[in-house]
Amino acid sequence: MEEIAELLRGTREESGIELTEVSKDLDISEVILKNIEEGKIGAFKDIFELKSYITNYAKYLGLNSNQILEEFNEYLFEYTSKIPVKEIEKTIELNTKETTDRVASPYTIDKPRNIKGLYIATYILVLILVILAIIWSVNQITVDKKSAYVVSYRK
Repeated sequence: MEEIAELLRGTREESGIELTEVSKDLDISEVILKNIEEGKIGAFKDIFELKSYITNYAKYLGLNSNQILEEFNEYLFEYTSKIPVKEIEKTIELNTKETTDRVASPYTIDKPRNIKGLYIATYILVLILVILAIIWSVNQITVDKKSAYVVSYRK
């Protein structure tokens, strides 16, 4: 990552482009660009977003973005392959434990709410009521299977 960061920074400086200009042109924060140029990948939560930033930055500087992205992928592979499997498993276990650590009665069951089903049932009920209202109103204005156009009152 250091090599990629130095290449990006060096190319930008050789071109005489300021970081603020790159930031405005690419619509990327200066802090993000500075972290990329310093090789601080720990500042990014999403690797795919970082790859997108690096690709756009390399294209902007006229570098071969595919080659730089390939080097970055190799760096990530080397970095992640050095993490022991036990450490990864421990991290996964801690993350799942944090989400499942809550006090609950063994008799209560958390049922996921089916909100879509509730909306669909409500729409169907409203539709049925509208149809019934139309049928009722048609029955009110028909006499002996003939439609009444004039409503008259008898005294």
